This record gives sequence, structure tokens and C-alpha cells, in this order.
Amino acid sequence: MALVKKRSTLKVWGDVIFAIFLREIKSQSTDKIGLIWAVVSPLILIGGMTALRTFASGNGDTHGMPTMFFMVYGMILVQFFLGVLGASSGAIQKNKPLYAFRQVQPISSVIAISFFELLVKIFVVLTIAVICFVARIDIHVHDAISIIFNFSKVWLLAVSLGTIFGLSYCYIPELKKILQLITRPLFFISGIFFSLQDIPREYWHYLDWNPLLHAIELTRYAAYPSYGHEGVSYFFFDMCVLVSMFFALACYHVSWKQAISR
Repeated sequence: MALVKKRSTLKVWGDVIFAIFLREIKSQSTDKIGLIWAVVSPLILIGGMTALRTFASGNGDTHGMPTMFFMVYGMILVQFFLGVLGASSGAIQKNKPLYAFRQVQPISSVIAISFFELLVKIFVVLTIAVICFVARIDIHVHDAISIIFNFSKVWLLAVSLGTIFGLSYCYIPELKKILQLITRPLFFISGIFFSLQDIPREYWHYLDWNPLLHAIELTRYAAYPSYGHEGVSYFFFDMCVLVSMFFALACYHVSWKQAISR
């Protein structure tokens, strides 16, 4: 008689997330350069924007840090946020046929696809580090732990907002267009091309409501303490992340069954 091996709920959940993760990798590698392009595409945008900003500023410093890394930190964080937000917001509907199996829940899809985006951005960062090493460009990181925590909190913020939008798509699919309109200005208001220190203090309140701006400025400060962190705070950034996570989990707990049944 065959032996039936029981698995704990946590083990089943982990296996489901891993299976969806592998499914996402397979869907991204349908052609020969699928996964490679997922890494190369953001590298091209980061390299182009960084080269343009560095050339325009004369390859100098920006508030005590090299302009090249000033741009790199901003571009990576914004691309990371937008990539995770877009992927997690579409995860629930993308894997809707799988919810016929009782072991599969929408939160598993969100986590798996968000982790895939996290893995892609890790490869992007490692590739940039290798390019700097080959080109003999010094990489100065004063507080690596704070930088890792900042990236983790940006990931949590993007996943939380993505979950809220993903649930909303099940009721109002047209919200996808609204999300695109909301996220497009982030490239210009999140401090990629400028520092908050470049803006007169009386105008800071038009920009400092954006937690992504706080994340970018604090990450630059963690890499180069001479950059400073005027106008931004860890408290505001952390509170935005916590509040977003709370609302995302609350909305999911209340509405996930109704959302997938529509």
C-alpha cells in the first residue's frame, strides 16, 4: 500500500509559490533572449540616462557624490519600484485559471512574481558592479546594510500597492490605465535627475509627500554621507511602507474570494 505523506500548510504554500515562480521564469523565457532581455533592457535605460546626465554635468560631483552614481541609484530604485508594482498588480489576473486548485491563492501569485522581479533587479545590480569593476570605476558604499534595507522597503511598498491595484482590477479593469497615468510622472518627481537640495525649501512640500523620493535620497546618503539627507526621513518612509502593507493585507483578507470569482 502506498504511503501518503502529509505536508504542513506552510510547506504546501511554499511549494505553490515555488511552482508559480518557475512558471513565471518559463513564461519569460519563451524565446532565446527572454530572460537575458529582462536584465539587459533596464541596463540600457540606466546606462543611457546616466551617460546623458554625466555628460551634461561635465562628469563632476552632485552634492558630494559622483554624478554617475547619483543617477544610478535613482534609476535603479525607480525602475525597481515600477517593475514590481506592474508585475504584482497584474499577478492576480495573470494566474486566475490556477485558482481552480484549492491550494493556490492569489497571494501566492503576487509573492512569486514579485520575487521574480526582485531577482531580475539583483542581476541588474550585479551586472553594473561587474561593469564598474572591469572599467576600474571605484564603488564607494558607506552603509551597505541601510541600502539593502531601503531596497527591501521599496520592494514591500511596491508589492503592497500592487496587491491593492491587483484586487481593484478584478472589479474595475480600467484602473490599469489610471495606474499608468499615475506612475509615468515618477521619473520626474522622484529625484532621479535632481536632488531635493536643488529645490528651494518653500517648494519642498510639493515633492516630499513621495516616499520614493525619500528612498532615493536616503539611499544616496547611505552610500555617500557627504551627500546629506535634508528634507527626507526614515520615519516618513517607514510609515508609508507600514501603512501600505496594512491596507494591502486588509483589502486582501476582505475581498480576495469575491475578487477572483468575478
